[in-house]
Amino acid sequence: MPKTPNQHRRYREDLSEMPDWMKKKHCPNRDKYLAGKRILPKNLTGKEKLADVIDSAFLAYNSARLKESCHLFTEKMLEPDVTIGMSFSGALTPAGLGCSSIVPLIKAGFVDWIVSTGAILYHDMHFALNYPVHSGSFKMDDTELRDNDIVRVYDVLLGYSDCLMATDEILRSILVQPEFQKEMGTAELHHLLGKYAAEWERKAGLKNVSVLAAAYRAGVPCYTSSPGDSTIGMNVAGVELRGNKLRLNPSIDVNETTAYVLAAKRSGGKSGVVLWGGGSPKNFMLQTEPQIQEVLRIKEFGQDYFMQVTDARPDTGGLSGATPSEAVSWGKVDPDRLPDAVVCYTDTTIAMPLLTHYALSRHKPRKLRRLYDQRGKMMQALTREYFTHNKVKMLDGSDPVLD
Repeated sequence: MPKTPNQHRRYREDLSEMPDWMKKKHCPNRDKYLAGKRILPKNLTGKEKLADVIDSAFLAYNSARLKESCHLFTEKMLEPDVTIGMSFSGALTPAGLGCSSIVPLIKAGFVDWIVSTGAILYHDMHFALNYPVHSGSFKMDDTELRDNDIVRVYDVLLGYSDCLMATDEILRSILVQPEFQKEMGTAELHHLLGKYAAEWERKAGLKNVSVLAAAYRAGVPCYTSSPGDSTIGMNVAGVELRGNKLRLNPSIDVNETTAYVLAAKRSGGKSGVVLWGGGSPKNFMLQTEPQIQEVLRIKEFGQDYFMQVTDARPDTGGLSGATPSEAVSWGKVDPDRLPDAVVCYTDTTIAMPLLTHYALSRHKPRKLRRLYDQRGKMMQALTREYFTHNKVKMLDGSDPVLD
């Protein structure tokens, strides 16, 4: 019931009779702490655009962190002078996130280089080959599934023979081709596989379903921090038993990814990371700065922008839950840029489509940076700066060739 005039009057009189200690309390920073926007959203109607709902209704807790992530990404990280690395962990492509979100981010120029689990890129090949992946249930009897030639990834189902083993057979036939008979890094491996994936898409009449194909077309290098830890790596090992000459050299990956970050800083720009989940891909992406500072002894200060979506807790001590402030102690994140660091504690399958939609609706596409095509030039610059700072010679005593 609304207050009557007499009730309002008595309320004012009550305030005037407050104890002196309440009247005299000095609060010099009160206005600063209450400077945030008042929480009083309008009723949702069902007619709003998704990006507007994020801005108006994601006001607290991890919804607010997701909104902050959207703003950080679109308002700062997508500036033309920022080089963006993204890491991916978890079974994202089987869940359809390659098609729905990662491919659009690549096409729009919103990601410049990638570190992924090998499994994500392996399962991406099913989509390029037009091998179906199905929605299922996490409540199914796995013994029954095994008896029926079906593999389960939580609530995603794949055929064992007509999807997994069929993909493996095609992959092995590719890995023994002449262009693979040498030592290379995983960026080159995935670029070559992406060329095949793009052709598979074309032959199947599909468009933009494969991360490998999209990255190949856009010149986005894709790395795997643990190349033996996936079915791609298993098939590489399998054909090696038959005399295949493909050798994956992780040192190439370490140096190339480090060169991207150094090149971004030396060009007068910035470097930012978007970490979907944690694990080895997160560490591999963030170790670029310690590689610059600790190993190569080149003066640098850390990543400029940091955004992570994770469901891992920080108190267990694992890398997946490690915060950006902890990363400062390793030199991974510039301490002066901590205000531009956001961690959202939620599921990637929820956050990624929302952030992708928000970014595409709020920001125009960027010019493709095509870092894959610039690997040689950036590696030369990294090598030159390394030898300049350290005044060392080659291990055989000769002077380095820096052309």
